[in-house]
Amino acid sequence: MLGVPLALALLAQSAASAAATQPVQPPSAPAKAATAGDACSPAQAKPDTRTIVICAQRPNGYRLNPDVGQAKREAHSGGRPPSPYEQPRPDCASVGPFPCVSAGIPLFAAAVTAAEMAKRLAEGKEIGSMFKTDPHPSEYQLYLEAKARREAAEAEKAAAAKAKAEAAAKAKAASGSTAPANSPK
Repeated sequence: MLGVPLALALLAQSAASAAATQPVQPPSAPAKAATAGDACSPAQAKPDTRTIVICAQRPNGYRLNPDVGQAKREAHSGGRPPSPYEQPRPDCASVGPFPCVSAGIPLFAAAVTAAEMAKRLAEGKEIGSMFKTDPHPSEYQLYLEAKARREAAEAEKAAAAKAKAEAAAKAKAASGSTAPANSPK
């Protein structure tokens, strides 16, 4: 039982001494950086197995969609989201630690909901909004709103630039037509 750890210790010691006696080769000097077109040409190919050539265009980075960023800021700026376990409990003036609990299905509320659904369907309206339980907009809805605001601002800037260019063109045309008629030729 004692022989196994002793043999492992001797093997580790002999491996360390063998590694110490072998000369360490200094790393080769780094070659000067070449462009992707130069490194990928067949004339530059070398049979060296230690050199790795990557032929790809370097990406310019990535840019996140500003509308997505704005939607995330709006979604997370509303304070702490409510926990489903922190729902307000009705106070029924009950005695004891347990709140009053209504047992069963509220049949009157179900009948009113069914009547409202039938009324909406008869008018050709949608009924999905009746089942919405969270009044807060989703992150996707916030994204669409941010995108619409950004596009409207860009369209407004473009219209202002176009109007300014047209006004400058009209002013130039007006100043050109009011030149004196008796100008020397």
